[in-house]
Amino acid sequence: MRKRPNILFIMSDDHASHAMSCYGSVINTTPNLDRLATEGMRFDNCFCTNSICTPSRATILAGTYNHVNGVTTLSTKMDNRINTFPKMMQAEGYETAIVGKWHLGQGPEHWPTGFDYWNILPGQGLYHDPVMVEMGEEKTVPGYTTDIITDRSLEWLESRDADKPFLLLLHHKAPHRPWDPDDVHAEMYRDDELPYPDTFDDDYATRSSAAAAAEMRIERDMNYRDLKLKAPEGVDIRAKLAVPESIEDYALEDLTGRSYTFESKDALKKWKYQRYIKDYLRCIASIDDNVGRVLDYLDRKDLADDTIVVYTSDQGFFLGDHGWYDKRFMYEESLRMPFIIRYPRVISPGSINTDIVLNVDFAQTFLDYAGIDYDPIMQGRSFRELLAGAGIPDWRDAMYYRYWMHGAHHQVWAHYGIRTKKHKLIYYYNDGLGQEGALDEVHEPEWELYDLENDQAEINNVYSNPEYSDIVADLKDELHRLQNEVGDERYSKDTD
Repeated sequence: MRKRPNILFIMSDDHASHAMSCYGSVINTTPNLDRLATEGMRFDNCFCTNSICTPSRATILAGTYNHVNGVTTLSTKMDNRINTFPKMMQAEGYETAIVGKWHLGQGPEHWPTGFDYWNILPGQGLYHDPVMVEMGEEKTVPGYTTDIITDRSLEWLESRDADKPFLLLLHHKAPHRPWDPDDVHAEMYRDDELPYPDTFDDDYATRSSAAAAAEMRIERDMNYRDLKLKAPEGVDIRAKLAVPESIEDYALEDLTGRSYTFESKDALKKWKYQRYIKDYLRCIASIDDNVGRVLDYLDRKDLADDTIVVYTSDQGFFLGDHGWYDKRFMYEESLRMPFIIRYPRVISPGSINTDIVLNVDFAQTFLDYAGIDYDPIMQGRSFRELLAGAGIPDWRDAMYYRYWMHGAHHQVWAHYGIRTKKHKLIYYYNDGLGQEGALDEVHEPEWELYDLENDQAEINNVYSNPEYSDIVADLKDELHRLQNEVGDERYSKDTD
């Protein structure tokens, strides 16, 4: 009888799939991540159900939507008494560990449970010389965080009980803001001008008010810390570097003392993008190197054939798309998660899947491979048969999304919606509904509809186009059906 597979679940923070060459990136290459895709399966329609760190991580662990697990915003921490797939696997004989980013709360009531070993960053953590909390004890660890997380993970793999299958959650902080690279990659792309997204100068003309209100524009909302610039005397380094009234005599100085001047406001905007995207990609290059280290270890120890290796991110990210950075919106760049998985005993090399899978599905899939019955409260579904190359006749053809953290941090307004293979319908209900961490302000609700077959960039909101009236009606019915299915409540004004 073949022993149960090991599971190595590698997750980064804010790594957009379109910054991976196996997903067709035009701005970087990721050879070690590509190796996973080449030797396993790439999912092209993997989505999160709430594009923000803490809620997505809770959904992954608990296998439930955020209105069920209670983690709806960054301010709502996870109760560590909630059942999770690591707890269930630990109870059934797996040796379990988590190393790296946790971001589900701090202190005894929020520290990880269900793990034989844990060593995590408190909060967001630092890129350099981070404090880490190892089994409740804080320690400052010298070095670069991506390397450190890999080091500690490999040390645990080396010291584990080889007679037990293992579950290791290796969770990187990178490439989360403020995108601090290590010395090895600090000069990457230095003399390059990386290409700009097609939607870089999006004017949000057809959208609801939410897009224009969002405060995550590269042009006006990045701060001195993001761009590694010296702040003027008396100005906080986290103050926004606003667009100047006049570009004449406007100059900036970086932390090395180098000065920059600009011939136009457009040139300044492009310069900000280049500063941002290069640091972001440098952080990813370190992740890619470290994924290679882990894959090499599995090879050396003859563990590759018996180990499921997953690489994903907790959500997507805007890489200058629509002129933005950050996430939160239901638009594709934010909604879509990279998901590549290798398991040589089952998955055909170089496979590609286009079915809609969600972060709420991960828990049941891992439990299925481990031969463990899932908790009935879990709301996802195992996609193990998809990994074997088989179709699942009644698999979903639509997914439900909800962003709860109304107005906070980046002024992204609360919304929910439905995505099918062909369309996306979004309802901005624009109300914090008393959620912890959300703002109290309320705005009039608005709808958006995108034809994904004819408008992949989601530029043209066709909600009011009479040609789509039947589609709107059908999508609203399906949206409300999905809400009922998962037990969520529609907004009071959503009466159509």
